[in-house]
Amino acid sequence: MKKDIVNNLADFIDPSVPPSGNGCVECDQSGSWWVHLRRCAKCGHIGCCDDSLNRHATTHAATTGHRIIQSFEPDESWFWDYGSNQFDDGGPALKPPSSHPRTQSVPGPAERLPRNWPQMLG
Repeated sequence: MKKDIVNNLADFIDPSVPPSGNGCVECDQSGSWWVHLRRCAKCGHIGCCDDSLNRHATTHAATTGHRIIQSFEPDESWFWDYGSNQFDDGGPALKPPSSHPRTQSVPGPAERLPRNWPQMLG
């Protein structure tokens, strides 16, 4: 992705919206778990990544049309555009916090993570 392309997609990004929480909304509701977290740049929805069992971030983008996500992992600030299937390592600062707490396990949450989680993702 060309540097700063997400800055040209203002209709899909709202920097004033905080994240919906520290974990995947749907996984928290169902008692499931995730590998990594992604944040919707439009509404702040936190969903699990495509390496996760449930892929809620992608489902959210498909059902809402909110096509830009940002990593919600510590020390990662990249964006992904589902509309163009492109990556961008730059973009606007979104309302804090920019990641889940560093103390939160990855994958996680630790108390819901099955012992055989790698085989489940197989």
